[in-house]
Amino acid sequence: MSLLFAAGSKTTELSPADIRQGLYSALEKLGPRRKVLALPPDITRFHSRAGELTRYAWDYYGESLTDVLPAIGTHVPMSVPEIEHMFGGVPASLFRVHDWKSGITTLGEVPGSYMSEVSEGLLDFTWPAQVDNLLVEGGFDLILSLGQVVPHEVIGMANYNKNVFVGTGGSEGINKSHFLGAVYGMERIMGRADTPVRRVLNYASDHFAKHLPIVYVQTVMGKNDKGELVMRGMYIGDDVECFEKASALSLEVNFVMMEREIKKAVVFLDPSEFRSTWLGNKSVYRTRMALADDAELIVLAPGVKEFGEDPTIDKLIRKYGYVGSPRVLELVKANADLAASLGAAAHLIHGSSEGRFSITYCPGHLTREEVEGVNFRYAPLDEMTRKYDPAKLVDGFNDVDGEEVFYISNPALGLWAYRGRFFPNS
Repeated sequence: MSLLFAAGSKTTELSPADIRQGLYSALEKLGPRRKVLALPPDITRFHSRAGELTRYAWDYYGESLTDVLPAIGTHVPMSVPEIEHMFGGVPASLFRVHDWKSGITTLGEVPGSYMSEVSEGLLDFTWPAQVDNLLVEGGFDLILSLGQVVPHEVIGMANYNKNVFVGTGGSEGINKSHFLGAVYGMERIMGRADTPVRRVLNYASDHFAKHLPIVYVQTVMGKNDKGELVMRGMYIGDDVECFEKASALSLEVNFVMMEREIKKAVVFLDPSEFRSTWLGNKSVYRTRMALADDAELIVLAPGVKEFGEDPTIDKLIRKYGYVGSPRVLELVKANADLAASLGAAAHLIHGSSEGRFSITYCPGHLTREEVEGVNFRYAPLDEMTRKYDPAKLVDGFNDVDGEEVFYISNPALGLWAYRGRFFPNS
């Protein structure tokens, strides 16, 4: 079957009619389906247009689309208002909640020898290919996995089978995949489609998941000249080809390669999308390769009220803090609670500047004591918003009272890198 639909370029703007028609043309090629599961991301990927695509799939299949399982990973379940906001028109009764702690099936294990091979000997544990029980036991003849391909800190480029094995995965698989990415190094991963984590997931797809009737709907989003978020591409298929095509376009659309480093960056976190540093640290991940040594990163975070999306992980972040890779690895060896939550350990590595630049959080709902307690700097949100007003700043370089500031309105939409840091040997 392979590729069912492909459209896109760095200047393409797919209209709602184009999106619907493209999806329907792919679904028609599949033929009639008796029982369909939609597997979209949650509200943290609102801008993916997966909500709209899920609604179109519901319109197409009607009662044959029996279940919608947001791929929350370890995020908190979606609320009813969030479901309505993202998936308006799809019956709320169709939505299921992924139980990543106990509601999963292990399809197989990627051997430690393969893990050692892809990690260049850094790790040698086995990796469980875990998915939500519903995918295995639901009797579906189509699993429609929808989502956005964009540069990602853990796996290089988001989506494809990550939506399955991480989005509906279990705690062990999620933790180990995140730890692999962190230990291997974000700078070696971000913006690359072929990474150790992706190879492990592809191994799982090829060896353990061939029997699952998964079709992927991959979107690429970017801003046009008016600053409007538009769909630049959509690729639909049942194997890696649709992901590879989306990744190639995403690098053109979402990757900002800079000719000089940033001395001061201000990143705004939309409160409807970012409620925790677990998600909000995209402001750190996505800019780190563009920031100069001793640069300052200011994060305007009006919706941030916690550190981890999960209560247990929140406690671990508060306990250990963002203290850099060497210290986190020491803490993993010395502390059973952190060793049992390698995803949290990976996150602590991802969220640290490794002492290279400063990170100042300006949260709407956390105190100075809480923020400084996890090793970030703190500044009052209202004060910093007056100085660096998101309503006045434009994406890119700005002059603020004679100071050059690089502004990013949504870190989830791209990756920024200084050319000399991304290609250190060129």
